This record gives sequence, C-alpha cells and structure tokens, in this order.
Amino acid sequence: MLISTMNDVPGRQVTEVLGEVTGLTVRARNAGVQLGANFKALLGGELSGLTKQLAESREEAKQRLIEAATALGADAVLAMRFDAAEVGQNYQEVVAYGTAVKLG
Repeated sequence: MLISTMNDVPGRQVTEVLGEVTGLTVRARNAGVQLGANFKALLGGELSGLTKQLAESREEAKQRLIEAATALGADAVLAMRFDAAEVGQNYQEVVAYGTAVKLG
C-alpha cells in the first residue's frame, strides 16, 4: 500500500477515488513515563518516554488507516495526515487520515 502526503503520484494516474479513510487510536499514558516526564520537565530536554509512546500511537493509527484503505480495495492513500489531541488528562488521541484511491 502506497501512503503519500502528496496529492498525486508522479508517473501514475488516479483512476478512482474511493473516499476518505481514517485510522484512530486513543491511548492512556503510562503512569511511570508520566512521572519521569514531570521530573524531566523541571530540567528541560526531550521527554523520550512520551516521544516513544507518541511514535507507537502514530504507527498504530497508520496501520489502521492501511487496513481501512485495503478493505475498500485501494492501491494508495494520498494526502495522508496525522492529527493528535488530548482526551482528558491522561489520554491521547492520534488519527491518521487521507484519501483512498486506485492508481492506473
């Protein structure tokens, strides 16, 4: 499955637009990671535990996006984007979205 943030694929033609597809995950923050992040915030620097959790969330959302596009029979997802938001104090939502297409 080709995933692109571009609106087209050089050398290929979109033959059919199948529609918007999304992949969503909502995760609770690990209490230990959150505690470590609070201490690290006092000193400054990267919050590596939270960075790792966010990267894992993005990958999970992207995999769910691919599953949704595959179910529609897509060859590619174009204009793919990520969005993230806080849901409550200890929960984070990550969504991957784009347009499922068939390529010629």
